[in-house]
Amino acid sequence: MALSLALIMMLGLIFNKSFDKMKLPGLLGMLLLGILLGPYGFNLIEQNILNISPDLRKIALIVILLRAGLGIEKRTLKKIGVPAIKLSFIPGLLEGGTIILTATYFLQFSWIEAGMLGFIIAAVSPAVVVPQMLDLMDKNRGSNKGIPTLILTGASIDDVIAITIFSTFLGLYGGKQIHITKKILSIPLSITSGIILGILIGFLLLYLFKKYHIRDTKKVLLILSAAIIMTSLEDFLAGIIPIASLLGVMVIGYILQEQYNLLANRLAAKFNKIWVFAEIMLFVLVGAEVNIHLALESGLIGLLIIFTGLIARGIGVLISISGTELNLKERLFCVIAYTPKATVQAAIGAVPLAAGVKSGDIILALAVLAIIITAPLGAAGIKLAGMHCLSDDSRLIKENK
Repeated sequence: MALSLALIMMLGLIFNKSFDKMKLPGLLGMLLLGILLGPYGFNLIEQNILNISPDLRKIALIVILLRAGLGIEKRTLKKIGVPAIKLSFIPGLLEGGTIILTATYFLQFSWIEAGMLGFIIAAVSPAVVVPQMLDLMDKNRGSNKGIPTLILTGASIDDVIAITIFSTFLGLYGGKQIHITKKILSIPLSITSGIILGILIGFLLLYLFKKYHIRDTKKVLLILSAAIIMTSLEDFLAGIIPIASLLGVMVIGYILQEQYNLLANRLAAKFNKIWVFAEIMLFVLVGAEVNIHLALESGLIGLLIIFTGLIARGIGVLISISGTELNLKERLFCVIAYTPKATVQAAIGAVPLAAGVKSGDIILALAVLAIIITAPLGAAGIKLAGMHCLSDDSRLIKENK
């Protein structure tokens, strides 16, 4: 395990830097490295690491979501409130619905099988989107209109809706008695419970930090531990009350930012340092999940289904941001920023196959193909569009301060 970790870290840094030199997102290099080192490549990663890969990826995702929350300000949230809510469900529903129609026509899937496929693929990837948005926020690209915050807020809720609808279709396939109304109501309930839990934990941590003298490094460990416990609570209470724990994680960072700005800025710097390691682990291990041979088997029909879904998603994004002050270039950026898929598809793509779904192998192949197509293109597109479509607001922000 130690040797595998050393290999991942050393080569991860090299691939990251090399892709940066080529003016491409470093995460592309790390995804490619994961494919090469993984079980479907040269199989150089110790099996024990692959066994705990979901937990390592979750911790890395928690790190970047905490960092995202620490960078969100109230005035920005007020500015992007309604469009962010629309972005959280309209693009995903349109993409999922379109994939259902195309899969039933081209693949002769049943409606239930197509529904599972549609909402596995429809989930946007916070792991790809959030780091890119934070980078743009640090560079003050589009910050005056709150565009990076708009995208990362919508993306964090988008997953909740996609996974809930997917689980509904999976339950229907297994013959379970599913109450559709109850499932639909569980979406706002999970979002609300996630926000409330994040607020409670955020204020509890604030109380501890103000009452007791604790070094910033230990504060970071406390925050990270609390966030991990909260995500574990989601699994523990799954049958009782749904919790959008990853959204709650971001809320913890937001509470610290709003209530204790000086500390939040110091903690953000600490989380940036942790992210150097966490980023490598996240993207290399996501890459290691990708069975590129399986993806190639899905062929041209698979590509057609994925790209048709992306067109529908793009239309959904444009509907969501209609009526805002965004110009044409900024709207184009939002469409591009909402395309990458990776974490959810890697996490649940194999679930239908494991559950005995007849077309589970095809669903898995298309989920993998969606990662291979959208993660690199989306990440590269965000980097390029961010520089060319979003204005540099550094001077404007300094004047406002």
